[in-house]
Amino acid sequence: MPCVREEYDICVVGAGHAGCEAALACARLGFQTIIFTVSVESIAMMPCNPNIGGTSKGHLVREIDALGGQMGINIDKTFIQSKMLNSSKGPAVHSLRAQADKAEYSRRMRMTLENTDRLTIRQAEVTELMVEDGRIQGVKTFSGAMYFCKAAVLCTGTYLKSRCLYGDTVYHTGPNGLQSADYLSESLRQHGIELFRFKTGTPARIDRRSIDFSKMQEQKGDETVIPFSFTTDPEEVQIDQVSCWLTYTNPETHEIIRKNLDRSPLYSGMIEGTGPRYCPSIEDKVVKFAEKERHQVFIEPEGLYTNEMYVGGMSSSLPEDVQYQMYRSVAGLEDVKIVRNAYAIEYDCIDPRQLYPSLEFKKIKGLFSGGQFNGSSGYEEAAAQGLVAGINAAMLLKGKEPLILDRSTSYIGVLIDDLVTKENHEPYRMMTSRAEYRLLLRQDNADLRLTKMGYEVGLIDQERYEGVMEKERLIEQETERVQHVNIGANALVQKVLAEYESTPLKTGITLAELIRRPELSYDALGRIDEGRPELPADVREQVNINIKYDGYIRRQLKQVKEFKRLEKKKLPENFDYDQVKSLRIEAKQKLNLYQPVNVGQASRISGVSPADISVLLVYLEQMKRKNS
Repeated sequence: MPCVREEYDICVVGAGHAGCEAALACARLGFQTIIFTVSVESIAMMPCNPNIGGTSKGHLVREIDALGGQMGINIDKTFIQSKMLNSSKGPAVHSLRAQADKAEYSRRMRMTLENTDRLTIRQAEVTELMVEDGRIQGVKTFSGAMYFCKAAVLCTGTYLKSRCLYGDTVYHTGPNGLQSADYLSESLRQHGIELFRFKTGTPARIDRRSIDFSKMQEQKGDETVIPFSFTTDPEEVQIDQVSCWLTYTNPETHEIIRKNLDRSPLYSGMIEGTGPRYCPSIEDKVVKFAEKERHQVFIEPEGLYTNEMYVGGMSSSLPEDVQYQMYRSVAGLEDVKIVRNAYAIEYDCIDPRQLYPSLEFKKIKGLFSGGQFNGSSGYEEAAAQGLVAGINAAMLLKGKEPLILDRSTSYIGVLIDDLVTKENHEPYRMMTSRAEYRLLLRQDNADLRLTKMGYEVGLIDQERYEGVMEKERLIEQETERVQHVNIGANALVQKVLAEYESTPLKTGITLAELIRRPELSYDALGRIDEGRPELPADVREQVNINIKYDGYIRRQLKQVKEFKRLEKKKLPENFDYDQVKSLRIEAKQKLNLYQPVNVGQASRISGVSPADISVLLVYLEQMKRKNS
């Protein structure tokens, strides 16, 4: 029986946030690319929370944008509220978050894909990988159609053998009732890929008309909106914003949950998968934080043209009748009507330690992987991995070195390094605390850190690259100038200091020393700086941070220098670490299993001690001398 046989350079499986970034990168880098989805209507769908960004996740979106990805541009065009989180704290933890119009976000991303040259969208379920001599040859769909390719990217999200559960009710579907992908898992296992089950969940969606907002606290967006994308004109995002609302659970809510724990599949044993520790269900919160009398509940709009509201903070897999009792015990939700039940979802994913830092599978050449399929959680983490996987699929076909982002360059580097080197027993979520060099990896300087890499890869054009290089020059020039501007104790200076309740001067001081005072800033001292040039706001922001945190930044740069030293020490591919006699048995086992690409990565593997690293360094030096 004849079947369809088509050829492409790259196949991308899945059109969620990871798949979209991967496919766009591949096509924009010049390759004929096809992206498969179980439903064209589900492209860039947001099946859980209706926002992009947030603590540490905002950093990822900024970095995606700096490398030439699409997520930041898309949310800037489709947000309905925006807020800079943690603005009262230091700049290292400032994170942008925007509420999205879900339908509009998906529609615009689909439109972007549809109008990208060399990119084909195909609604079909991929059921099988075609592999020959350890290299990807193509994929097969449920209909038997064969799509040959030179590289492929798996971005299957939460669809593989997925099932949705609440109470005793089980649907064998993907998120939002979409078709699950039930066949690809077996093909992966046949090719030696290890899979396991993870679980995540989502709260109910409720009817806006049944909410009493008078019993809740209104949460407004920022007066001045900061865009996610460095290419977005700030004037274009100053829009009328919608409000979110804050309420709380209470002892009655918690008692309802406790009485019905035996009916939750999470506790009854029906759920096999491991859930996310840092985004727990309300059942988990009540059990694990029993001393707390209340938990925050955020009521967030799903879009401008729907009355559906998202109940943030109350993810659950309790039965339908218990969900009604539970939600209606919350202030403002006494008469609430549920549009969609809360549910848990289980799915197959991989142990990401089967991947190189390039996100290519170690066992199958040309096969890459990104997103929740890699054991992570969140739209932003998915998009970041999809972008890197797509770039590296293209780099492979170009015969170029892969883009490897290390922990000192980006949150994306931290994310990928954690996934491929550490044991993750639950869906991985990005957090600022995971980044050792977070003062250097701020969301405000993502363009300065990564745009050059995006340019070298080919996703950033010449004009944008030159603009960032000019910005860098202006920052360095002004930071240097401020260090040498002397300020005297004249009347104007004393007046300005008094306005900011800052200690008056008794003698001369440099402008930089004044900027370092907590209550002062570069902009605040503009009136007393006669030689100050006219500079863009983003340049002034960087100058202020560079001066204020100079000592801390220098300290981290010193730490990064030592980190880079170990990262540069490459380890041989497919090396037998049993040859290194002085290594401990556990270290040999772990190193043989993970096959780290450098000494730095080896040092972060659980079970490899500092003493083992010292042994490795000595061994490498001996080998170097022997071969020279």
